[in-house]
Amino acid sequence: MHFHHNGYISRDPRLEEAAGHGINRPDQLPETMDVLIVGSGPAGMIAAAQLSQFPTVNTRIIERRAGRLELGQADGIQARSVETFQAFRFAEEVIREAYHITETSFWKPDPTNPDHIIRTTRTADDPHNISEFPHLIINQARILDYFADFARNSPGKITPDYGIEFVGLEIEDGQDHPVKVTVRHTTGERYGEERTVRAKYVIGCDGARSGVRKAIGRTLSGDAANHAWGVMDVVVNTDFPDWRMKCAINSVKGSILHIPREGGHLARVYVDLGEVPLDDNHAVRSTPIEDIIDRANAIYHPYSIDVKHVAWHSVYEVGHRLTDHFDDVDTCDRGTRTPRVFITGDACHTHSAKAGQGMNVSMQDGFNIAWKLGHVLSGRAPETLLDTYSGERQEIAKNLIDFDKEWSTLMATKPEDLPSPEYLEEFYVKTAEFPAGFMTEYKPSLLTGSTEHQHLAEGFPVGKRFRSARVNRRENAYPRHLGHEAMADGRYRLYVFADAAHPASADSKVRALSDFLTQDATSPFVRYRAEGADFDALIEPVVVYQQNYTDFEVTDAPAAFRPLVGTYQLEYWENIYCTLPDEDIFDERQLSRDGVIVVVRPDQYVGAVLPLADHAALAAYFDGVLLSPEA
Repeated sequence: MHFHHNGYISRDPRLEEAAGHGINRPDQLPETMDVLIVGSGPAGMIAAAQLSQFPTVNTRIIERRAGRLELGQADGIQARSVETFQAFRFAEEVIREAYHITETSFWKPDPTNPDHIIRTTRTADDPHNISEFPHLIINQARILDYFADFARNSPGKITPDYGIEFVGLEIEDGQDHPVKVTVRHTTGERYGEERTVRAKYVIGCDGARSGVRKAIGRTLSGDAANHAWGVMDVVVNTDFPDWRMKCAINSVKGSILHIPREGGHLARVYVDLGEVPLDDNHAVRSTPIEDIIDRANAIYHPYSIDVKHVAWHSVYEVGHRLTDHFDDVDTCDRGTRTPRVFITGDACHTHSAKAGQGMNVSMQDGFNIAWKLGHVLSGRAPETLLDTYSGERQEIAKNLIDFDKEWSTLMATKPEDLPSPEYLEEFYVKTAEFPAGFMTEYKPSLLTGSTEHQHLAEGFPVGKRFRSARVNRRENAYPRHLGHEAMADGRYRLYVFADAAHPASADSKVRALSDFLTQDATSPFVRYRAEGADFDALIEPVVVYQQNYTDFEVTDAPAAFRPLVGTYQLEYWENIYCTLPDEDIFDERQLSRDGVIVVVRPDQYVGAVLPLADHAALAAYFDGVLLSPEA
C-alpha cells in the first residue's frame, strides 16, 4: 500500500482523509446531488465504492430496507470478481472467510441400479489455469459489507441512506440537475413521506422489478423455460459423502446442483421441481419447503439428508430476459443527447442462478458505469464516455443469457437424453472460462483500441481484462503480481514493458518515452493534468524491465517512472519492476522483446496495445477519453 507521502500516519492506511463532499457529509439525503444510486445490492454498492474515490462528485445511495442486508440470495463468487475485490483491497479477507470450490463431482444413476446415484467423475474447477484467484462461495451480505467499508473509508465517505425507496422520476432537460426523482421514506418518524430530489445522473440498481427501469420505459423481454427449481440453504446431518463438495447430480428422480457454503456446515441445494404447466400461474412458487426437502432426498437416494435448520429457501422459474438498452437513450437518439439514467444487474438482465453469474455480472455493470460517471463529473472526460456503458454491458449480458440457457437446460436434462454420458462434464470443462468471468471482450470504441498491434502483447488481448503475472519489484526485490497492485482509484494504468536496452542506456526506448511523457505538450501527463496535481494523478505509470534486479539500480529508471508525489513531492519507486528468473512475464504473456505499451482502463480492461516508440498513438488514445483541465 502507498502511504506516508503526505507525512507520517499511524492509523489504518486504508482509512483515507475525507475530501470534497466527504467532508462534513450530511446525514440526511440532500435536495440535489450529482449521482443518485437506487438500491444497495452488489451493483449499487460497487458503484458507491468506486464513486467514493471521486470526492468532488456528490453521490448518494438510497435503500428501501431499514439497514444492511442480513441474508443475501446470491453466494457464488467467480474468480473475476475476486480479482475485482483485489482492486478494492478486500480480496484477502473474502478468500479467508469463504468456501473454496476446487473440484466438481458429477453423480449419475448407477447403471446396475438406476434408482441409486453414484459418483462418476471429478473435474478441477479451473482446469485451464485461467486465474490465480479462487472460485468462492460466501453470503452476498458479506460482500456488500466489504464494499460499504471501502466506500466509508474512501475520501467521499459514502454511506447508504437506508429507509428511502424510489417512487418515480422525470427528466427535465436544461436543468443543472435534470433528473427529478420522487422518493418515499419507509421507516422511522417520516414513514410514508414523499419528497422530490434532483440529480444529474441516476443509476438504477433496484432489481428485477426495477422502478427505475419502468420509469425510463425499458422492459425486460425474453422467455421462460417453464421449469421450476427449489433452492434452500440448509444445515443437515447426512451420509452423502460429497456434502462438502460442489456437485452436479442427475438422477432418475431429477437434478440437483449442490453448492457447499462457508462455515463448514451450510450448503445451498438447487432442487429440480420439474416442468411447470403453462396454466400454473406461478402456483409452483408456493411449494412448501417440506416438499423441496422430500424431492431432494429422492434425488440423493440411496443417501439422505436430515435437515436441522433452513436458513433460507425459495422457488423460482427459470427465465431469460434482457432490455434493449441499459440507459434512457434510444438507438435513434444515440449521440444527440447524453444519457441521464442507467440500469444495472437484474434491472436489465435476468437468468437462472445455477451458473453463479447474477451477482458477478451485476458488479461489473456497477463498476463500469461508476468510474465513467466519476470521470465525467470530475471534469476528466467528455460526456460521450457515458454512451459506452450500454453498448459494452448489454452485449455482455446477452452472451451470459445465451450461456445460461444452455447450462440450465443441460442441468434439467435426463441423463439418457444427453448426447453422451460425459456430455455435462465435458461442457463444464470446455466452457469454464466463461462463468469464471474472463470471456468479456469489449469491442472497439473510444475506450477500446484496435488490435493492429496485438502481436506485440498477445497475452493482453485488447478489450479483455488485464491478466496479471508475477514480476519483481526493483526497489526491494519483492515478487509481486503486477495486476494486483492496481487499486480501484479511478486512474488509468500505463504498463510499459521495456526493450532490451539497459535502463540507463541512451538507446533505451523507455528513456525516450519518459522524455515524451514528462516534457512534450501532447503527452497525456502534461496536457490533462491539473495544475498542482501529482504527475500520476490521472494515469499511473508502471515499467517492467527485462533485466534481473541485480543488473541495474532503481535510480537508472527515468523520471516518468519515479514520479514526485504527495505534500513533500517524494520520489515514488514502487512501480519499477523487472522480470523473475523462472517466471518471465515477457514469455508468459508473449510480449515483444522490442518493448510494448499496454494501456489499462480504470476497470482493469485493456484499452490499447501500442509500440513502445509510438508516442503519437499513445497521445491519440488519451485525447479521445480525457479532457484538459481548462476544457
